[in-house]
Amino acid sequence: MFNTLFGIIIFALDIWAIAMIIGSNETTAQKVLWVLLVVLLPVIGLLIWFFAGPRPAK
Repeated sequence: MFNTLFGIIIFALDIWAIAMIIGSNETTAQKVLWVLLVVLLPVIGLLIWFFAGPRPAK
């Protein structure tokens, strides 16, 4: 039960991170690299993006 809940939470956070990356002011190439990082390494990529990734456009 815990593993399923954890997986759903990580999945939702990854989708949110990808949406924020797409809405950022970065170049398309940088967006693709960030999205690949989040998709290929869901937990670690999410943490790296959270602390060092592009911020959404204001």
